[in-house]
Order: sequence, then structure tokens, then C-alpha cells
Amino acid sequence: MKRRLLLVLGLFLCLTVLSGVYASEEGKLLIWADDTRSPILQEVGRKFTQKYHINIEVQELNFREISNQLSIVGPSGKGPDILIGAHDWLGQLVVNGLIEPVDLGDKKKDFAPVAISAFSWGNELYGIPYAVESIGLIYNKKLVPKAPNTWEELVAIGQKITDPKKKQWGFVLPQPDPYHTFPLMAAGGGYVFGKNTDGTLNPMDIGLNNSGAVRGMELLLDLIKKGIMPTGIDATTMATLFKEGKVGMIISGPWYFQDFRTAGIDFGFTVIPSINGKPSRPFTGVHGFMVSSFSKNKLLAQAFLNEFIVTKEVMYLLYEKGDRPPAYLPALHKVKNADIKGIYDSASVGVPMPSIPEMNSVWSAWSNAIEVILNGTQAPQGALDNAVGQIKTAIEQAKK
Repeated sequence: MKRRLLLVLGLFLCLTVLSGVYASEEGKLLIWADDTRSPILQEVGRKFTQKYHINIEVQELNFREISNQLSIVGPSGKGPDILIGAHDWLGQLVVNGLIEPVDLGDKKKDFAPVAISAFSWGNELYGIPYAVESIGLIYNKKLVPKAPNTWEELVAIGQKITDPKKKQWGFVLPQPDPYHTFPLMAAGGGYVFGKNTDGTLNPMDIGLNNSGAVRGMELLLDLIKKGIMPTGIDATTMATLFKEGKVGMIISGPWYFQDFRTAGIDFGFTVIPSINGKPSRPFTGVHGFMVSSFSKNKLLAQAFLNEFIVTKEVMYLLYEKGDRPPAYLPALHKVKNADIKGIYDSASVGVPMPSIPEMNSVWSAWSNAIEVILNGTQAPQGALDNAVGQIKTAIEQAKK
């Protein structure tokens, strides 16, 4: 009872805070953004106001709360005209009718194809991308002067630098972790969800146990058998070992860059090595601008985005503030940082993180399958078959 009361009070406070001036008003644009992007949007908004004499207000919210708050206040006519968010929110926002399609016109060709794909739902585009993100191969240049291009090269380098007596390893990947394991499974054609004829994802077409997915798990298991990769290492331990100079190569993302620099590690970031001539395809995350379905200024919001946000200068500022590769190619061409370019290269061959709600039913069974495979309890094919069966059952039960 006490917990329920606290939830009700929290909802009431949320509605109170986001009422009044924090609602779309005709002839005025309200933008919801996180603290990283807000200063840039405030400056861009001032320029828009100077030119068109239309006020723009930027309300700062915690990034993870933006979609939830729109779900709460949008149907009552509150909330923003424009919001910043991640592409994998689409499952919640589009299905519930909370955001509008957007139109980039001729500018669409100037965006990374993977970013456009990520913000597409069927044949409609629901967001204007500004940044992409993905994992890749991070390597210690002291131990690995030249990054491997193929999986065979990775194995050879890993065998050369592995020294169990020194507790030094050639390669580490967080375990059991579907997000970091997926690139190996996807290289041979493994996938989470297939597509319907209209381009939307089909939650009952699951490709996590096909031959390519199985082969990816076999390669990972082989690293353990060869002694190149230790078992039972989570992400935190992996990062610690890398900072101590005890690992030659890991698969992870740019969120560790600053920690590694502080630790004095000279590292590089590049795409995950190819497998049998096919690229390893990680999940790609994309952030962008969306227009609320409850906006009273939809055409004005679209004009603001197309004219004032989709520019080389603003997109580059967003990159400098967020330290993620621009999705807008004219801005990307200005970037000189090799690691940032490596992130883009990895993201561009990646697979947009599935945005449908059924993705919530995938992670647990998939993680359990990886665990029993890597600890030798079950063979890859059988473990993945079981996982797919469990995922389908969970999705069907969620529909009831």
C-alpha cells in the first residue's frame, strides 16, 4: 500500500511539474532535451527567434525520462513540440501514437544509411538523426601494435600475447553478454528479428539459432579452449584488466575511452575483425530529434529542424558536446579524431538495435544460452534452440 501511494504521489508531482508553461502552445516551440544538448539548442533557438520572432523554450530533462514523461503527459495535451531521444524508443512512441513522421526531403541522402534505417518504422521516418554509437575492437597498442582485420589474425595475435602466468590475455569480451556477443553471431547471418514485407520487424521470426549465429558462438568458445580468453569476466573486470595492461584486445564502446586515457593506456578503436570475409555487425544506437503527435506547431517544428538543426555547423556542435560520431555526413567529414571515425565505421556496418517492445523478452534467455555455451554445459546449437523457444513463448505470453 505504501509503495502504491508513493507511485501515485510521484505521478501527481510529475504531472504538476510538466503542466502550465511546459506545454505546447501555438506560435511557440517547446523542446525537451538533456543537459548535454540543452545549451546548444538554446543558442540555436535564439537565432531562430531573431530571424522569425518566434520564441523557443528548451526544457531540460533527464535523458532516460523523456520518453516516459511524454507517455504520461502527451495524451492530456501537455509536453513538447520537439524531443531528443534514442531510436529504440520507437516501439513505445510509434505504437502508442506519441510521435509524428518527419520529412527530410532532399537532405535525407546526407545522413548515414544506418541512422535513417534506425529511425524508420516501416516506410515512415520518425526522427532526424544526429549521432550514432556502436561497440568495436579496442586494442592496447603496446601489446597489439597493429589491429587485426580478420578473425584469424585476432586469434593469432591473441595466442602470441597470452601468458596465463602473468594473467595476461589476448582477448576479453564481457560474459554472458548478448550485446557484446551479437557481432560474432551476426557476421554469419544471425539476427534477432526478421522483417515483414512492409519493413517492420517480425517478432516471431527469430534468427538467433541459425547456422551463422551458432558459428559465432563456436568461435567464441574456441577462444576459451585455446586459452586466449578467460571465462566469467564481466564488463567491469574486463575494463580493469585492460587499464592494468593485462589484455591485448576487448570488444566495448566509447564510454570507456576517458578511463583508459586516464590510466595511461595507448589504445586504438576499430571495427571488429571480419569472419569468413563477412563484417562483424554490432548493434548500432542512434539519437535524434522527434516531433510530438500532440504538438500544436508540427509544421513549425519541422521547419525549425530542417532549417536550423540539419546544418553542418549545428550537427558538428552536437558531436563536440556529445563525443559521438555525427549521423549527418557533412558534419562527419569535419571530424579528425581517428577513434570517432572508428566508431562511425563500426556503427555503419551495424544493425540498429531492435526497437519493438518484444525485444524485452529476448535478453534473459539469450544471456542464459551464452552462459551455458561458454561454461561447456551445453553445445551451441542446443542452447540457442532452447533460447529461441523460450523467447517465442515469452513473447506469446506477453500478448495475452
